Order: sequence, then C-alpha cells, then structure tokens
Amino acid sequence: MKVVMAVTNDLLTDRRVLRHAEALREGGCEVECIGRKELGVKARRGWRFYAEYNIRLLWRLLRSRADVVWANDTDTLAACWTAAKLKGKRLVMDAHELFPEVPELIGRERVKRVWEWIERRMMPGCDGMLTVCQSIADYYKERYGVEMVVVRNLSGGAPRFEDKEKGMMLYQGAVNKGRGVDWAIDALEWLEDCRLVVAGEGDLLEEMKEYAKAKPWAKRVEFLGRVMPEELERLTPKAEVGLVMLEDMGMSYHFALPNRIGDFVAAGVPMVVSDLPEMVAVVRKYGVGEVIEETGGKKLAEAVRRVMAREWREEDFDEARKDMDWNKEKKKLMGIVKSVEC
Repeated sequence: MKVVMAVTNDLLTDRRVLRHAEALREGGCEVECIGRKELGVKARRGWRFYAEYNIRLLWRLLRSRADVVWANDTDTLAACWTAAKLKGKRLVMDAHELFPEVPELIGRERVKRVWEWIERRMMPGCDGMLTVCQSIADYYKERYGVEMVVVRNLSGGAPRFEDKEKGMMLYQGAVNKGRGVDWAIDALEWLEDCRLVVAGEGDLLEEMKEYAKAKPWAKRVEFLGRVMPEELERLTPKAEVGLVMLEDMGMSYHFALPNRIGDFVAAGVPMVVSDLPEMVAVVRKYGVGEVIEETGGKKLAEAVRRVMAREWREEDFDEARKDMDWNKEKKKLMGIVKSVEC
C-alpha cells in the first residue's frame, strides 16, 4: 500500500511527519512525503502561499498512484480531501494542533472562518483521523462528531542519559509568537551561572536575536538556528534544564503537547513547562520537572533554580519513559493504516 503524506513545511525538521513515515515504512507501506520544496511553491506566506500550495499539491496527488492520502494539519486538507474524493482513495487526517486557534489567527476572524469551514466540511469525510493529545481529540469530537486516535509526539530514539553541561538551559522548537523565548532571555538576569541555547528558527528569530543582543548578558545566549533531527538528538541530553513555555494564546497552545516533552523525557532532561493542561499532566504525573504558573523571566528563573537544586538520576525518568514509549504509539499508527486498508 502506498501512502502519500502532505505537509506545508520543508520536511527537514518535522520530526512527527518523518517519524510517522519511518514507522509506516517499517510496517510494510511505501511512503512518499511531499513538502513545499517538493512542490516548488514560490509564495512564502499568507493566502497566496496556501492557495499555491494546495493547487500544486492537488495536481501532484491527482497524478499519484497513492492508495492513502495523508493530510498533516488543516492547511493541507483541502487538496488532500479533493484528490481522495476524485480518485476514490482513502483519506487520513493528522491534526498536529487546533489549526484555526493558533495565535497567528487571533483577531483575524475572516481567515479563521475559512479554516473552520474547511474542517467542518472535510473532516467528517476522513477515513481515519489522529491527533497529538486527548484534549484535541475531545475538542474535535464535540465540534464535528469525529473520532480521533491519539498518537503522541514521542521520541523515536533510544533513551540517552549523559553528563549534563552545568547551567545549560535548552529551548528547542519554533521561535514564534507566544513561545516564551523572551522569558528565557530575561531569566538570565537572575541566573548568572546559566546560559541559554535556542535550537530552532521561526518568524521571531531575528527579533529575538536583537532582543538578546540588547541585554548585558547577551554573550550567554546562543542561537543555533535550524538544527537537524540527528544533531538535536546529540544536543538534547547535554542540557541541564529543558524549557517548554507557551503563552495561553488560544486553544491550540492551551492544549499543546509539544514534541520536546517526549524528547526531554527520553534524554533524561528535567524541564520547566507552562501551566497548560497537557504539559502539566506529564510533569506532575511523573515528577520530571517544574511548572511555571506565572509568565515572565523572574518566575521562570525561580522554577529553573528549583530544578537545578535537585540531583537528578536516570531512574527518575523510568516511569515516564515506560509510559511514553514510541513503540506503543507506532502500534496505534499502524492500526489506523489497517483500518483504512482498501
């Protein structure tokens, strides 16, 4: 069976999509991944980007011999749904987030309504659906009556526990609105013996570089830019503290369960997370970090100090690792494929 997966990014650092593709190949599927570079999309952002992307994707899918069309997020759904219906193929939808509720759409009601219309019209026609956490699954069940399988964002590699670099705080992920990178920079005012490593790029990367440059402690902030998955696997276990902060800006962030939660657990890195339900549930259930209940650098610094005051051992992560096992998630993923087999 051939599965064609579509995503609007360039695929290089989308570990969820790459991990799913690898798991499906291990399960005997032929998998093709299509990102914006594969389609040669020229527009960079806004409605022109999404229009060009979906037109090019639809044309590509109509010429494909795919048995299953796999839409990653709502922004690929229009083309995937249309191609699947026209060709009589199976359609799977993977919701990585509550797309119409992302911070970038706050206050843009017309644009939000377009994405909501696409979801309302097309999600009930999917043959299989999955998402990253139970909160999002419950939201879509209530809103559209659809059933989603929860396949969590977990590390696919073997657990690694290494000697930590004293004072190293690691932020990994997109440098976008509401991600708390500015809090992490500010926190260094109260953490004189710490440094911050930011692994990732995004809309606010240059702005955050300038923000850090203006601080007296600018030399203790390092921006790595885009980091490939294999490099990140080597970097993550070295951190003394992992940072997973999100501002409560819309339901997409409110219900988020970022990839890096699983990465930090696998690498034995205690973390500081925002007071949002899915992240708090992991940290408090397994005791693998601290929760920052208020925003801002000073509160973040206090939480980092609490983490650093404890002597962490590899066995402190055993319970979390046992439950947050990618091999369990892979079985659910293959179950979805088998359920839509032609």
